[in-house]
Amino acid sequence: MSNGTNDLSGAISNLIDTMGKLAQQQVELINTGIKTASQMVEPLTKTATDLLGNVVSTMNQVLQSISSAIAPKK
Repeated sequence: MSNGTNDLSGAISNLIDTMGKLAQQQVELINTGIKTASQMVEPLTKTATDLLGNVVSTMNQVLQSISSAIAPKK
């Protein structure tokens, strides 16, 4: 009987160990996903900022051109 108890105890121990490893892998996967997402967002944010700056600069040049075309010549 004690041999059967040891087998059950070992099986439960192995099961708990396996569940712990699975939980640890889930946490590592989530951490990797967050890190990858942040690495992807960084260049996109920089590109969007640069694009917005270029749009503002272009609009400023257009407005200056319109103003100089409308302004009376001396």
